[in-house]
This record gives sequence, structure tokens and C-alpha cells, in this order.
Amino acid sequence: MADATITEASLKSALAERLGATHVEVTDMSGGCGQSFTSLIVSPKFSGLNSLKRHRAVNAALKDEIAAIHAWSAKCQTPEEWERDKAKSGGESKPPMDGTVGGQVQGVDA
Repeated sequence: MADATITEASLKSALAERLGATHVEVTDMSGGCGQSFTSLIVSPKFSGLNSLKRHRAVNAALKDEIAAIHAWSAKCQTPEEWERDKAKSGGESKPPMDGTVGGQVQGVDA
């Protein structure tokens, strides 16, 4: 995978397939160059796992992809956690955007 261009769509597809994710949102925060991504991953496979184990599962599933990009962050939830958060926020649950300005990493040109 290191030779192929990594995109929001390719990461979303890989996460759905490899983690059995029922909902995936991936955002390219690098202005389109494919080097910085944030994500929201909802999978029943996260049930019973703490945050560290969830992130390890994601990192293992995307080992080749993560090695080829600069920055990666993920919010990992079970379907129940996702529904709860959506209800609390009025129907929205989004990937983390910490450290961004308008969803873009500062200092990165498109």
C-alpha cells in the first residue's frame, strides 16, 4: 500500500473491511496531499476494549497505510457509544479536529 496514494476513501474502505466497522468517517486534514488524517470509526469489535486496545486494533489494521502518512488520529466507538454521542450532540458525531483550523492542519497548503 505504501506505493499507492492514500485517500479518505481508501482508508474508509480498509477500516470497514478489516475492522467490520459499521460507520467510518475519514477527513484529510492536510489540504489534499494525503499526509494527515483524522477519523471516526464505529465497530462492534471495540466492545469490551479500552481506548488503548481499540487504537492498537486500528493501528494494526492500517499498519501499511499509517507507515506511509505523516499524522493519524482516530476516535474509536462501539455502535452504542456512537448512538449515545449523536443523541447528546443533536445528531452529530464527528472525527476529532484537535489542532486544526477549519479542519486543516495549520501551516499546510493545499
